Order: sequence, then C-alpha cells, then structure tokens
Amino acid sequence: MPEHVEVRLEDDVHLHVAASGPPDAEVTAVLLHGWTLDGRSWHRQQAELRERFGDRVRVVTYDARGHGRSGCMALRTATLAQLGDDLAAVLDAVAPAGPVVLVGHSMGGMTIMEYAHRHPGHFAARAAGLVFVSTTAEGHTHTVYGLSPRIARLIRLAETTGAGVLARCGAWRPPRALLRALRPSIRWMLFGDHCDPTDLRLVTSAVARATLRSIGGFRASIGAQHRLDTLAALAHLPAAALVGDRDRLTPPPCAESIAAALPATELTVCPGAGHMLMMERPEQVNAALAGVLGRALAGARSGLLPG
Repeated sequence: MPEHVEVRLEDDVHLHVAASGPPDAEVTAVLLHGWTLDGRSWHRQQAELRERFGDRVRVVTYDARGHGRSGCMALRTATLAQLGDDLAAVLDAVAPAGPVVLVGHSMGGMTIMEYAHRHPGHFAARAAGLVFVSTTAEGHTHTVYGLSPRIARLIRLAETTGAGVLARCGAWRPPRALLRALRPSIRWMLFGDHCDPTDLRLVTSAVARATLRSIGGFRASIGAQHRLDTLAALAHLPAAALVGDRDRLTPPPCAESIAAALPATELTVCPGAGHMLMMERPEQVNAALAGVLGRALAGARSGLLPG
C-alpha cells in the first residue's frame, strides 16, 4: 500500500503525496496529474510499475495545490511557475536523492517544463528521463477543441471569461449535482471514441474535489506558456511523448512539437483516443514509461545518471 504524507510548502500550502516503494530505490518515478484532476489519474500506471519493477522503482504521485486532497492557495500562486517550484519542493521532501523519471499528463507535463526552466541546476542534478502524456509546450496554440477555428475562438473567449469568475470563488468546489449534469460534456471534452464509465466517474470525482480557484486560476498561465526552448536543452535525456488523435485539448501537433524539440523522443499517436491516455490506452502509456525507466535504471547501474 502507498505511504501517504503531507508536504508543507513555504507559503503554508500543504500537498497530499502518495509514495510506494523503498526510499532508496534505484530510480524514483514521479507522476504528475492534469488540470482539475488528482493523483488517482495514474492508478493503472502505479499498479503496473509495482508489478514490473518491484522495489527497484519508487513511485510518487501528489495532488497539485488546489486539487484533490491538497490545500487551497492564494490566487496569485495559481500559476505554472509556482507548480514548477512545488515540484522541486516535493522532490526535496520525499525523494531527496537518486535519479528521477518525471511523468506528466497535460498540466503535469507543463509543470515539468516549468521546473526545468526555473530550476535548471536542480533539474540537471536529478532528472534521468521524461514522459509527456497529452501535454503541450505551446499553451493553447494548437487547441481548437476539434472544431472550426472560428467556433474555437468563441469557446476560448467564453472559457477565459468563466475562468476569471471561478478564480474569485476561493476554496469552494463544484456542486456534485452540476457535475453529474455536465458529465456528457466532460466525456466529450476529455475522452475519445470509447470511454469506460468507471473512468468517467473517477474524472468527475476528481473535478469535484478541485477548488474553483484552481479550476479558474490556472487557466491564464496554462494558455500562455511557451517552453520549447527549455525542452531543446534536455535532448540528452531518454524521453517519450504520447497523444491521442482525438485529443481536443492537446491535439497531435502539441506532441509533435515536443518531439521536434527533443529529437530522440519516442512519439506515440494513439488512434481513437482522447486526452485521458493513461486511462484510455494504459498499455501504450505503461510501455512508454517502462521503456524510459528501463533506460534510467541502466544508467543508474552504470553510474552515468544524476542523483
């Protein structure tokens, strides 16, 4: 069973962290969830990693500030920059030594890029591999929701306006009755051709636990981020990028630009899949993660990796 701990940050926000595997494992895998979700997004990867690697790999997940079981925060800290700082703090608290493989879905992938940008020395000393799942390094550049550009612009305007309102609602959470009514929209936005009802329930449950401040507050930062230059400096690391060809939020051009910035990256495009690849295509995500972890473990044994 995972060990659950609380990491208290400098601004007094607490983060809920779950870790399994020995603290002195050869490599630590840190799995970062997406916007409005929580660490439970990775449950299929956690089980697979335990079965495949045993005590050789320590697996860490945590709920980002304002999400899941973590605490709410001041609106001014609802930024990707702050999430990058939070990642550095979590590593220092729960995985202070040894190489780490960083795995990010959507906002989680953007958090990894921000960590690399804001803490280059810390990153270089720790990172041994990268896995980017349904994410982008270019904000909303490619996001058209699977619709015409004109309609997409109208949706983005409405979304941005609504986000500003939600951001001022503090620690309140979405009413569950409203989320049940919105479940068809959530399914359309986040999933591809097929959706397991249990996955849709888990995602809806996660959204219900996110604060309105985090749902609205992070929107501006997510839309504005551009970190392709940061990625280009990380080309020496083993990496993988995955995307679904039905992803309405981070469509294939997002993953393609990441792969172009990291030429050695293994790019996987999953037909019929949407934004929730770790649930929709766990076999492909698990295989990519195992591949990067395998290379990180080999490097750790040879003494060629950081940590």
